[in-house]
Amino acid sequence: MLILAIESSCDDTAAAVFDGKEETVLANVVSSQNEIHARFGGIVPELASRCHIEMIWPVVREALDQAGVSLDEVQLISATQGPGLVGSLLVGFTFAKSLAMVRGLPCVGVDHMAGHILSSMLEQERPEYPYTALTVSGGNTSLFSVASAVEYSRMGRTRDDAAGEAFDKVAKLLELGYPGGPVVSRLAEDGDPKAITFPRAWLGKDSLDFSFSGLKTAVMNYVHKLRQKGEPLKIADICASFQEAVVEVLVTKTVNAARANSHTRIALGGGVASNQRLRTLMQQACDREGLSLFVPRPAYCTDNGAMIALAGWYHYQAGRRVEWDDDAYSRSPLN
Repeated sequence: MLILAIESSCDDTAAAVFDGKEETVLANVVSSQNEIHARFGGIVPELASRCHIEMIWPVVREALDQAGVSLDEVQLISATQGPGLVGSLLVGFTFAKSLAMVRGLPCVGVDHMAGHILSSMLEQERPEYPYTALTVSGGNTSLFSVASAVEYSRMGRTRDDAAGEAFDKVAKLLELGYPGGPVVSRLAEDGDPKAITFPRAWLGKDSLDFSFSGLKTAVMNYVHKLRQKGEPLKIADICASFQEAVVEVLVTKTVNAARANSHTRIALGGGVASNQRLRTLMQQACDREGLSLFVPRPAYCTDNGAMIALAGWYHYQAGRRVEWDDDAYSRSPLN
């Protein structure tokens, strides 16, 4: 079965063509809006939705062309239903429902979080069920126990800022531009992660929740004090020390969640899963604990249609379908 998938939860317009029988990605196309939002230092929801309207059909057409298939060959349509920016979601989700209705095709609404939870399944080396999944991005930071392709239970989530959001806010504070995460990580490579002792929010002995607002505030206070004194900022050290504080908490709590689940496998998903320091320290922790780590390639970590296609395929097989009056949602029931 050929699946056309559409993702428009935030500021990337994405589409993919997926062979369900072979579970193979035939095309994965993403149109980024980074240049548009960079001048504002963050995403402007109204601009994001307008850009999705302009790009949705060109991106879908490009995905079909890359896959070498026509729309007539598509047998299932899968689209992100939520969570995300409602204006952005409505463009992709409504487009998908309309296309499915006109073509007489089944349509599946996918939770964006489910896409990230399952993204490691897009690789040749896939985790067996059950496993513990850490989804970490600009909008979400959560831990899940994954029992099957359609069964996930949340074990922990962020109580305030998501990890990716904290990266972007620190980047803005340091005037590094938008999106900030990749820039902070790149500069951190030349810094000393032990130069500055920023706080780690553990939230109690057995807590699997996350909190990064205090860390963000600590960085802000540190920077403001240096600026008030007229002292130079060692940007690389600030980035490295901040990143280390985030990664240490992510790694520790994920390993603790795997222990609590009695799982031997951990999977990462979400844009921050592309962070090399996170990948390195998580692998080291898994090696020490005798756990297997599964991380998708960066193209499958950031928002993309391939993960929505895979999740949609699994949910379709489980008998789930979209009703034509179903609406997009801004908050995930998984959270």
